[in-house]
Amino acid sequence: MIHIKELRSGLNIFKALSSEIRIEILELLTKYDSLNLNEIAEKLGLTNGAITMHIKKLEESGLIDITTAVGRHGIQKICYLNEDMLSVELRSKSPENVYEVEIKVGHYCDYDAEPTCGLATKDSIIGEFDNPRYFADPQHINAGIVWLAKGFLEYRIPNYLKPNQRFSELQFMLEISSEAPSFNDNYPSDIVFSVNGVEIGVWTSPGDFGQVRGKNNPEWWPPHLNQYGMMKLVRINENGSFIDGCLISNVTIADIQLNPNADIKFKIGVAQTKNVGGLTIYGQHFGNFKQDLIARVIYEIEDKA
Repeated sequence: MIHIKELRSGLNIFKALSSEIRIEILELLTKYDSLNLNEIAEKLGLTNGAITMHIKKLEESGLIDITTAVGRHGIQKICYLNEDMLSVELRSKSPENVYEVEIKVGHYCDYDAEPTCGLATKDSIIGEFDNPRYFADPQHINAGIVWLAKGFLEYRIPNYLKPNQRFSELQFMLEISSEAPSFNDNYPSDIVFSVNGVEIGVWTSPGDFGQVRGKNNPEWWPPHLNQYGMMKLVRINENGSFIDGCLISNVTIADIQLNPNADIKFKIGVAQTKNVGGLTIYGQHFGNFKQDLIARVIYEIEDKA
């Protein structure tokens, strides 16, 4: 089930559902379980080219998944529903016991970067392109965009819990994409998320988007570079680990073994899989969402009586 608790995190899904043709594609996949592109086009009375964009939107939203198979006419793309249910909380009651911090995307505590890579503030590039040495420049804490082809970024989240409080859920919201030289809307990258050294799951970014200028990009930012990403909500609680409501692993908050006296470390890295397409993280002065990395801690108060 895809469970959307934060309306903003479901934006890509809402956009995908705004098309009559895409609704019809989902209805076909509900009826037939799986279909290749030719079958979908034939049933809708459209050409393959006409449905390609719609299939891409559905895949990017996480509503469908695509696998490849060898058929009589070569390699075929097989489409199927990623989840059977979608629920949206329009008015979710915020937990009483919660605190939230916003951390600049350049304020990482550890990193490993390989070209293509770089970082920039809202005013200028820090150092020079494709030189990992500048990731250690003191100015990196002010960066509003960070990108790398291989490696990771790790952020330190403050832990304000008191002795009679325990972690219930961790949430991380960020705008993220792949990292291609220049940009490439079709450039998948497997991005892995970890908390305190425990891998909680992998999400495949579909591309490094640049066809349209990012809404918040400064005027000096070159148009031939990546422009924006996708807003993602990563959650870890007692039921597992999720991204935009989709289960990405069975790792629970208990598995992370958070230390009440230590900070929380959130790590974002490029997985060493078939889709090594880098990563880009956008802060409030870049991309389409005017925010940096938001970390939210939900906790419970233990009754010691």
